[in-house]
Amino acid sequence: MSGIRWSRRDVARLLAFGGTAALVPAPAWPAARPGWQGDGEAVWARVRDEFLLAPGLAMFNAANLCPSSRRVVDVLERMSREIDRDPSPANRAQLGAGREQARRTIAEALRVTPEEIVITRNTSEANNIVSSGLALGAGDEVLIFADNHPSNQTAWTEKSKRAGFTVTVLPQPNPHPGFEHYVDAVRRAITPRTRVLAFTHVTSTVGDVMPAADLCRLARGRGVLSLVDGAQSFGVLDVDLSSMQPDFYTGSAHKWPCGARETGVLYVNRAAQDRLAPSIISLYGGAAGVSRRLEAHGQRDEAAMIAFGEAMRLQGEIGRPRIEARARTLAAALAEGLRTLPDVRVWTSPERERSAAIVSVQPGSLDSRRLMTRLYQDDRIVCAIRGGQDRPGLRFSPHFYNSMADVDRAVGAVKKYLASGV
Repeated sequence: MSGIRWSRRDVARLLAFGGTAALVPAPAWPAARPGWQGDGEAVWARVRDEFLLAPGLAMFNAANLCPSSRRVVDVLERMSREIDRDPSPANRAQLGAGREQARRTIAEALRVTPEEIVITRNTSEANNIVSSGLALGAGDEVLIFADNHPSNQTAWTEKSKRAGFTVTVLPQPNPHPGFEHYVDAVRRAITPRTRVLAFTHVTSTVGDVMPAADLCRLARGRGVLSLVDGAQSFGVLDVDLSSMQPDFYTGSAHKWPCGARETGVLYVNRAAQDRLAPSIISLYGGAAGVSRRLEAHGQRDEAAMIAFGEAMRLQGEIGRPRIEARARTLAAALAEGLRTLPDVRVWTSPERERSAAIVSVQPGSLDSRRLMTRLYQDDRIVCAIRGGQDRPGLRFSPHFYNSMADVDRAVGAVKKYLASGV
């Protein structure tokens, strides 16, 4: 499936029949479509060929920004050209069906209903829709963990100053202390004043996996709303929200889903929808469920939304459990290789079930910023920097377009600079 193709005849037929559903491909896929089967390096090399990545570039920065696949780029360009060819209301109306098909594709990937999906610009916007939309005030409490993204951390503390509620921060020790530690910590911390539990599914710092389903179950049993920041799990872990059952879950398309930039997702459980008021009130909301209220942000880029759906469709064809297994295998191999190097401290948990596809390391006494620069300029290896005192160093985040050869190159390059300096 190469994407959605529009023609003048298609447009005329659509306008004549007043609908577009027949032209939008359904997101039906087997566990792994023929052509993607197998787990050897050859099949993952074919996955790599789906991307426009420059030859020789080892991209270990999925936790920040992923490349879009060729299919996503093609759909985004085709739909953008269609809008600019004829930006009339009549022509743009046809793209609404593509937007709703994207919603259905995203919902199917997360095992929820389209009526519970809001297409946002990114995780940050989705998190802020929740923290701005809940009616909280004096006497209320929000529980958060110490290792959250600012949009699920600083946003709560800043808004508490205006609304008067209390924010209680629970520590997140390193290394990962085990899932039961966090369940016990929340069980002890919840009080009759607690209204919200907000946490990150996979931390962006070191890739710690939180026991999301257990925490959501605990919160639900105590009448507490749960917000799960899925920026580092959506598109890499095989997330099943029907099992996790959070009240809110958020994610970005530009990270692990490898979708169009400035698109993201907010899941709002049906049971919590009446608790969330829109923080932006405008026109052009979605056509299903809660998106009618929470997606009405004025003019949107339907082309990007349709491309978001295409990204999720590609992952569905390859198989989400296989993508998760591949990314975690690459990360485990990378962490194991880096642990063998002298003076390297790996901050990421050695327990595979406690970490996802993020590996953070302190490369001995080397200047991490200079090392990151040398890795990119001289070795064509892309990673991220972590500054400050909180587990500083380099962060590598491999994804399904990486190879074991990329992992070997990264370990070898760090070993080289440990010996020679930067």
